[in-house]
This record gives sequence, C-alpha cells and structure tokens, in this order.
Amino acid sequence: MRCSCFGALFSRKRHLIDSEKNLEGFSSENNLSLFSYIELKSATDNFHPSNKIGRGGFGTVYKGILRNGIIVAVKVLSADSRQGVREFLTEIDIITNIKHSNLVELIGCCVEGSNRILVYEYLENGSLDRALLGSNSDAGRLNWYIRSAICMSIARGLMYLHEELQPPVVHRDIKASNILLDRNFLPKIGDFGVAKLFPDDITHISTRVAGTTGYLAPEYALKGQLTKKADIYSFGVLVLEIISGRSNSKSWSEMGIPLLEWTWTLLEEERLTELVDAALKDYPEDQVIRYIKVALFCTQAAAGRRPSMSQVVEMLSRPVLINNQEITRPGYMEDSGKTSRGTRATNSTFSRSKDSTSGDTTTPFSLTHDTVTEMSPR
Repeated sequence: MRCSCFGALFSRKRHLIDSEKNLEGFSSENNLSLFSYIELKSATDNFHPSNKIGRGGFGTVYKGILRNGIIVAVKVLSADSRQGVREFLTEIDIITNIKHSNLVELIGCCVEGSNRILVYEYLENGSLDRALLGSNSDAGRLNWYIRSAICMSIARGLMYLHEELQPPVVHRDIKASNILLDRNFLPKIGDFGVAKLFPDDITHISTRVAGTTGYLAPEYALKGQLTKKADIYSFGVLVLEIISGRSNSKSWSEMGIPLLEWTWTLLEEERLTELVDAALKDYPEDQVIRYIKVALFCTQAAAGRRPSMSQVVEMLSRPVLINNQEITRPGYMEDSGKTSRGTRATNSTFSRSKDSTSGDTTTPFSLTHDTVTEMSPR
C-alpha cells in the first residue's frame, strides 16, 4: 500500500514538473495570465453551485473573486478538450491577444493535469438570454434604444472577427446565451475561438443539432459547411429574438411554428410590426422594420445571398431602403408533417428557397440620402 501511495505521489510530482516545462515561454509578456487550480478553486468557493452563472456545450461558468478583489467569470472546460498543454496554451495565447470592445476579454487560464480553465472578465448583467428571454427576465428594462444598440454592437464585434482579424475567426455558436451584457447593457460576444480548443467531433455541432437547432444555418447543420455565412445566419435569428422577445428555440410551443418562419409570413402579409415585443411601448417603426428585414437578409436559405457583416453594419446604422423583392425565403427547420395546430412530426427538414443553390451574391439596398449602393458580400 505504501509503495502504491508513493508511486502515485511520484507520478503526480513528475506530471507537475512536465507541465511546468510546457509552460515555459508563456507569461504576462504574452498578455496571458496563468492561474493555479487552487487559486481558482478558492476564488469560486470550491466551485460552489451558488456561484454557477452559466453552462454551455464547452463547460460550466462560475463567478469568482480573485485575491486582489477582482471579480471574474471562471469557465471550467469539459474534459473533452484533449489538447496537450503547449498546444492548448498556443491557442489560448492567440485568443487572448484578440481585443475589441464588443468581445469578452479573456484574462487568463489554468492548465494543471487534466484541468483546462478559462478566466474571463465578469459582466454584471449576465447573458442576453437571461435578461431578455429567461423566465425571470425583465424585458421592459430593455427599451428600443438599448435593443438597437445591442444589435449594432454584436454586428460590429462579428465584423471585427470576420473582416479585421487575420486570419479571420468564425464564432460557430452565436446565440443569446453567448452574448453578455455589462452594467450599461452593452453587449460583448463570449466564447469566440473556444471551439478551436476541442476536437471537431465533440464541439457544439453534435449538441446543437439535437438542441437549439434554430440558430444553425442550413448548409452548416445538414452538410457541415462552416463559413462566415453561418455566423451571419445565427446573427439574423438573434436580431429577431431581440426584437420579438421570443426564443427561437422555444417557438414550437409558443406559436406552433419557428420564429423565423413566422417572421417570413408576417413579411409576406405586410404585418411585420406584429413581431415586435409587447414590452416595447415606444419605438421608431421604420427603424424596427428595417432591422427585421436585415435579419431576414441574413437568414436567407442560399448562403451566397447573405450579406457580409460590414454590409449588415451599414444597413443597421444608416436609413437604407430595402427592397422586399430581393429577400428570398429563409432556411429554417420545418416539420413537414405538422398539423395546423403545430403538432411536431418525427422527421424535420430545412425549408429552402427555390434558388437555394444559386450563386447570386448581390444584396441590393439603397441609402435614403443622395446615393444608391449595391453591395456584394465578400
């Protein structure tokens, strides 16, 4: 028994020594802070359930207070991240150096034994999912000024990831629970780049299709074709959630049809204002309708017809006229066997527009000022 205990102790000590060797070259000089497991365990009160503030496909998040008094969000990654220490830190170092006002800042990490933990800045108002769509949400606090600012800020964050970074980053999991709000309800995108830390066969792809499928672009869900256009589709769905105050993933029970399908019906019947959250008492109708149409542009079944994020920012930030005839049917999960009451069938497919395979990449819209612009997605 003593030999066994001594052997286990020796093995652990040897493992820690090997880990320390792998940490050489990684320090605060690389903007990467390394935390010990004991330090983060203490900061979260032994990862106590009362400090749990979120859970996703990549792990569980806890609120923590560091020894210097700084409040942080501590994300304990699932054991499925099988990268070696050095490979893991190389990826983390890249993510840490991505800085933008609309991206959650990664402060550092912990790599000890099998533990892989990320430490983020803490945002006071939690996730957009809880603030707007949760059972205890207070949507009335989120007036149109705040909601439109949230849409714009998320768009700018994605534009940075897609078009200003080299190489660009495709988020792959844009949804309300990955949008965090600061004390002024300004949003920051979380979990960008985290998918790179996991093998392809165990990322959110395997869980998203079985769960919140409503955010997945058709070509991504059915064929695994991952491009920037998949993020743009997810952003479009998110904008509709922000405007309507409804969760797209729960729309089966609420309306009998997905939120995206309902929005398309309202567009065809020229009743788009019916989509607006009843909690919004005062809003500029023209601007809200423009945001809805931009969302529909982003969710078109044909990926080539979706705009780039820079075009989305342009359409959201300026009074543009959007031609309804240029918006093709969105791609969404459709229950081919559902009844008029919304009973679900066992087999679901994606609805596609007639030109879903078209190579058309034109997204026409015109400014209400003295210019007319046609922009083609990059």
